[in-house]
Amino acid sequence: MGDDFYAQLEPVGNFRDITRLDVYTPAPRDWYVVVTDIRGSTRAINEGRYKEVNLVGATPIVAILNIDRSIELPYIFGGDGATILIPPSFVERAKGVLAALIEIAAVEFGFDLRAAIVPMTALDDSAYAILVAKIRTSENLEQAAFTGGGLAYIEKLVKDPLQGRELLIERAATAAADMGGLECRWQDIPSRHGETVTLLVMATDEMPNRSSNIYRDVIEQIEAVYGMPDQFRPIDISTLRPSFNFGKLSLETRLRVSGRWLGRLLYLWKIWIQNWMLLFLWRNRVELGGVQWDEYLDLLVETSDYRKYDDTLRMVLTGNAVQREALVAYLEQRHQCGDLVYGFSVSESAVMTCVVFERMGRQVHFVDGAGGGYALAARMLKQQLRELSTAEVLV
Repeated sequence: MGDDFYAQLEPVGNFRDITRLDVYTPAPRDWYVVVTDIRGSTRAINEGRYKEVNLVGATPIVAILNIDRSIELPYIFGGDGATILIPPSFVERAKGVLAALIEIAAVEFGFDLRAAIVPMTALDDSAYAILVAKIRTSENLEQAAFTGGGLAYIEKLVKDPLQGRELLIERAATAAADMGGLECRWQDIPSRHGETVTLLVMATDEMPNRSSNIYRDVIEQIEAVYGMPDQFRPIDISTLRPSFNFGKLSLETRLRVSGRWLGRLLYLWKIWIQNWMLLFLWRNRVELGGVQWDEYLDLLVETSDYRKYDDTLRMVLTGNAVQREALVAYLEQRHQCGDLVYGFSVSESAVMTCVVFERMGRQVHFVDGAGGGYALAARMLKQQLRELSTAEVLV
């Protein structure tokens, strides 16, 4: 199967379809899996550097998509890292791109970005697979969903002290990565309803049909408690505000502009001015450069990735404390029954890292809870997994 594997997948039109096994297609056996994460991200988040973690965590997606924008690739953003499936034609260029990103993360942010490229054949002797679906979550956004357990298996290989050593990419100052389209120009986005919840849910039943039913039940419960997606989506025009903080805008600058300080200063002033122009054009409903800027904000909201799936349900929700307590009570009940493990974190706002290849076209906006939402939720989920493993051993 060629480079157009993902482009040829027929999208399904409802997020609940992630629970339908018949919408998934096996990833090509000759493709590869790119796995990245920031080691020590929790420490950086505890230091208040969650926006930096999100931004650097998104760079592999942007840089690998920029290898050839005409080819569609399935990927998922996890807060402090990403997973991307690539065809054989991308592998050598992806190695150079990842080597450059590791160098940039270390030099510009002091982060240890771990990156590996693993062949699909690594799954041959396992009980796992990587199955891919294309979900149309809004009129303007199609997202990849994954099941089969293969991504988690490969992530364990990469993190294994012995096996992972052979898979990891080394940093290289001579390599280059194209960051075109990467933007970080918005203030933290306050909840419309009081709080923002970052949620992870993983079914523990190993039978695919039963685990699919668990996820379907959870999604139905979320909608019963929080309402329909438009009501709990954390990104809304009413709460969007461009940032004019030079310190925060400099994060994008450090990734987009290399070299002397003058080039970076000019770029920083350029995006600062662009944000003031955006505010004026948006509020006055002005069309400029072929863009109706109030309509662009509608597009931005529609292309936010606040819910996704990779054998784990990942969502960022806006709601109130009563709703959160009701949902957590339900999840705890299902957890006590042995159906699932879960993790969540609560903050007052969401953060957004943007990939904009076309201002009124191809784009996606990665959403996380402020303060390191996904990382903190993952810590709770992993603790429940450890407790579950201990209980199984004792039995």
